[in-house]
Amino acid sequence: MRTITMFVLVLATLFMVNNLSAQEDYEKKIKALKSQKEQVTEQEKEALKVEVEEINRRLRDGLISSAEAKTLKEAAAEKRALNIENRLIIIENQISLLERNEGVLLNDIQVDSIPEGQIRIGIDIGGKPAESFVFNSRPWKRELKYDRRTYSDFVLAAGLNNAIIEGQSLNDTPYQLGGSRFFEIGWQWRTRVFQNSNFLRLNYGFSFQFNGLKMKDNQYFVLNDQGNAELQPFEYELDKSKFRMDNLVFPVHLEFDPSKFKKTEKTIRYSLHNQFRLGIGAYGGFNIGTRQKLKYDQDGNSVKDKLKRDYNTNNLIYGLSAYAGFDGVLLYLKYDLNPIFKDATIEQRNVSLGLRFDL
Repeated sequence: MRTITMFVLVLATLFMVNNLSAQEDYEKKIKALKSQKEQVTEQEKEALKVEVEEINRRLRDGLISSAEAKTLKEAAAEKRALNIENRLIIIENQISLLERNEGVLLNDIQVDSIPEGQIRIGIDIGGKPAESFVFNSRPWKRELKYDRRTYSDFVLAAGLNNAIIEGQSLNDTPYQLGGSRFFEIGWQWRTRVFQNSNFLRLNYGFSFQFNGLKMKDNQYFVLNDQGNAELQPFEYELDKSKFRMDNLVFPVHLEFDPSKFKKTEKTIRYSLHNQFRLGIGAYGGFNIGTRQKLKYDQDGNSVKDKLKRDYNTNNLIYGLSAYAGFDGVLLYLKYDLNPIFKDATIEQRNVSLGLRFDL
């Protein structure tokens, strides 16, 4: 009898100890959940502060307008307010579940800490998570991946060519305005000057330029006794008289435009599609060939002469260039600062106007 009584007392003691432990654990979890309620608003306010700072930085860098910045801030504030409301409801439901069951389901409710900076609130079934929510206890900030810094383009240009002659207007040059043309083909790279803005870019590359001059009044170029090129009348009636310089140059431009700004949750992209572009720069290089083409009739026979000589032209080429337009179609102007011919009594400088295509 005494043995049975002792056994009952032991069981009663164990039951009381277990209940006390369960009650203590129950109270600790309720306290942890209530503590989480107090942290929710502060966490979301800190996260909103980070987002607003990022929007202000983009506004300062000229990536977005004031109106866009205002819209983004309002959207961020609304999102954070909804986060606070939803998170508080989740925690209230967890507290209600614990209180309603008076600790009966204590082994199924999990309120525990996971890696530093995060807190998990959830329900376990059979020791395995069935439903859980994880919150950051520190402000959230995602690093955005910006558009790559450098792109490249195939460059094609063509248009009218002529020469600006010292002391003469363009209308008085010995070269036909419509018949003198240029052609350019090359490759360029464009690099954003600033990491987080596409407003200013450095464009650089190489191009082959073919500058042609079509002579008026049945003239062609010859070398005089001093070794200088000069225009003289041709002995036969010319059907065609063309002079061409072929150059290899290395252009460098500073390019400006607003560009379209595209942002997703993970990336930032800049688009030049249908955007105005302005480029100002210079070029330098070498003359790689000079030739003259003559076409005429001699004694009833059609004759074509192709004369490849240096004609005392400058070997070093350098000048200024600019372009402006939308998307990849641009009005293009270039002007050689070097005279066409060395040691000429009257200096002539090549000038070109046409269209440029960045493909």
